[in-house]
Amino acid sequence: MKIRYTFATLILLSFMSLFIGVSELAVTDLFHLSAEQLEILTVSRLPRLVSILIAGASISICGLIMQQLTRNKFVSPTTAGTFDSARLGVLISLLLFTSASPLVKMGVAFVFALMGTFLFMQILDRIKFKDTIFIPLVGLMFGNIISSITTFFALKHDLVQNMSAWLHGDFSMIMEGRFEMLYLSVPLLLLAFFYADLFTLAGMGEDFARNLGLKYKQVVNIGLAIVAMITASVVLTVGMIPFLGLIVPNIVTMYYGDHLKKSLIQTAIFGAGFVLICDIIGRVAIYPYEISISLTMGVAGSAIFIYLLMRRRSYVF
Repeated sequence: MKIRYTFATLILLSFMSLFIGVSELAVTDLFHLSAEQLEILTVSRLPRLVSILIAGASISICGLIMQQLTRNKFVSPTTAGTFDSARLGVLISLLLFTSASPLVKMGVAFVFALMGTFLFMQILDRIKFKDTIFIPLVGLMFGNIISSITTFFALKHDLVQNMSAWLHGDFSMIMEGRFEMLYLSVPLLLLAFFYADLFTLAGMGEDFARNLGLKYKQVVNIGLAIVAMITASVVLTVGMIPFLGLIVPNIVTMYYGDHLKKSLIQTAIFGAGFVLICDIIGRVAIYPYEISISLTMGVAGSAIFIYLLMRRRSYVF
């Protein structure tokens, strides 16, 4: 899995994505675009492509950071309650700040995502039997509890339909003016790369990291804050993308090992490419209709997740 081949494949898939859709747009049209075709390209196709690449890379790196900090290959924003906590934050913002801007909603979602992730980490500290599979099961149960609370208050205040939009990941509604919040993830990804070596040390355990002079709690808090902020921006813009932060880091670390800094770029490229492939499949499977990214990613991700569970003894420990 050479990085140059992976990057070249991503470029090719990105170029193909621009010409897949109900509105006809061929490669040869690039040399003489009509006003309508130019609008389709700039208002819909390019924003959708950019949002796919950023969301795919961001959530994949979030999963890699969480797996490194928890020392568990089956922990991700999906299996740690981070996504569910962000949804609860969105609900609270809809209830308390009905006319709030998307940035305010993202701030509330970030606070709840961070609190939920910290709470999950506190639960981990109190669990003595830390089996590889047991930890993510605890996270799924924790996430389901938060999701149930969200559903209860959404039903009580007649906001179920509003909340379903935040649950279901979909790129079909991404257009110019509705995806720019994802740009906030870019500096956070650069920050993650800056702290990559420290995250690697933190992943070796608290006692070992402290013996090396690392401020363990501070590094862990920074990592969780990055994960929470990225998750909030993706949930508010795209919705939930299942399994992405779980399977992509596992596949990459199978080839590149557990050194975070060496695998960050590969994880970002592979994650963006994986989401792009699932999105293209969703657009062509029942053309001219479209399957949401939640469904295609859920089907592909669950199959790969089962494979990882069957093969976990080969590379998890």
